[in-house]
Amino acid sequence: MGKSDTLRYGPPGASAVHLCVDMQRMFAEGTDWKMPWLERVLPNIVSITSAQPENTIFTRFIPARKPGQGCGMWRHYYERWGSMTIDQLGAEMIGLVPELATFVPPARTFDKNVYSPWIGTDLHQQLRSAGIDTVIITGGETDVCVLATMLGAIDWGFRVILVTDALCSSADETHDAMMNVYMNRFGEQVETVTTDTLLESWQGASQRKAS
Repeated sequence: MGKSDTLRYGPPGASAVHLCVDMQRMFAEGTDWKMPWLERVLPNIVSITSAQPENTIFTRFIPARKPGQGCGMWRHYYERWGSMTIDQLGAEMIGLVPELATFVPPARTFDKNVYSPWIGTDLHQQLRSAGIDTVIITGGETDVCVLATMLGAIDWGFRVILVTDALCSSADETHDAMMNVYMNRFGEQVETVTTDTLLESWQGASQRKAS
């Protein structure tokens, strides 16, 4: 990743949390929303989670119960995507992929009904009250829920670290376009690093604290 693969503000420490976005069965298995890349980045997300599971939060996107439910344009959305409502999917499909579900607890889940985990929730208050000032973002999709998660974190003033090889999408073109935006337009507020670079720093900080 060249010059972008650096932590400009130093190693993330005890005030950092890993916010893993929507790594759920409904995006991994044979549904209309399957992300083919998910399996490719999953080992990196497992590595990051296993380094500090107690500092990991998995967001889960919770769709409407049945087609046509929702407020405003979300009603139309679930008319179009009726196959992805809970009644048609099965409630088990909103769960995390098995490789990540094993980390809960000590990792925890945080449910949301829209793309952003910051809207209509107390996530900001939870993190601030726990002394968190840094969010490390992984998951999917790069150009939808990851985007919403990142923008909200920026607006709340968190330090944002995006792990470039632990993000996935179902569309190559928009993934690539968003990565360019993240590394350039948001270059002052977002640090983009690889899994290896993150773990060299975050694992080391964890080990020093334990010793």
